[in-house]
Amino acid sequence: MTTKPTTKITVSAEIAAPVNQVWTAYNSPKHIVQWNCASPDWHSPSAKNELEPGGSFSYRMEAKDGSMGFDFEGVFQKVQPNEFLSYVMGDGRAAEVVFEDKGKSTLVTVTFDAEQMNSEELQRDGWQSILDNFKKYVEGFQHDSMHFEVEINAPVSKVFALMIEDAAYRDWTAAFNPGSYFKGDWSKGSKILFLGPDPQSGKEGGMVAKIADNVKNKYISIEHYGLVGDGKEITSGPEVEAFAGATENYSFVDLGGKTLLKVDMESGGEYKEMFEKMWPKALQRLKEICEA
Repeated sequence: MTTKPTTKITVSAEIAAPVNQVWTAYNSPKHIVQWNCASPDWHSPSAKNELEPGGSFSYRMEAKDGSMGFDFEGVFQKVQPNEFLSYVMGDGRAAEVVFEDKGKSTLVTVTFDAEQMNSEELQRDGWQSILDNFKKYVEGFQHDSMHFEVEINAPVSKVFALMIEDAAYRDWTAAFNPGSYFKGDWSKGSKILFLGPDPQSGKEGGMVAKIADNVKNKYISIEHYGLVGDGKEITSGPEVEAFAGATENYSFVDLGGKTLLKVDMESGGEYKEMFEKMWPKALQRLKEICEA
């Protein structure tokens, strides 16, 4: 008895957005529910995942009229931020996703094992439609997103360590607000507060966040979900709805003894113009600290 070889199907899309933002939008439940459907009469009402090897995921997909639906589930096998992920679906089929950084754009290529119930053409068209929907979604918020980068004449390990070291952090983030500091832990999953005096009142305030990911010398992702004011943490209500779940992502690229640091923010909101002036100054100061 012979076993029919598994057919692999590949779909791809080049997205006009930096890889930091593409990776986050592809893997963050906040974003997945916005694009994970193949046609306008379907949607993805919920999504949850544990983005790490051995971590599970479950993305609900339903017809908007409620006539049918299913859970797309599986387990992650390999996860390399901004580069690659692979997973095994609930029925045992494998899939992998490659993220190719092209500077101002990102090529996303998905290869998956075909199933036996539907034609290869139907499967290819369905997965391509979802990827095209993803492309449209990510490109749709680029007008409000921000990208900054700086080349630093220091090894990645030094830049990574100094960027989050207490004294150095206070120094380079003074470009945003003198007196800025953090309170908490930079390890993955940890809660962290970004604090400083209000320029007008002098009272301490800031942001509540968690470290969505931390891969040493490679990648840090911060997810903001609340505010600090009057000594209290505010994590719900209209004050935080506009930005809750927004990420701030850092990629460290080894240039053979030098480092290219890339920073991406999904949204600057009403502060975009201010951030566009402050971020270059902050990164220049970080460069000076690392090169000293």
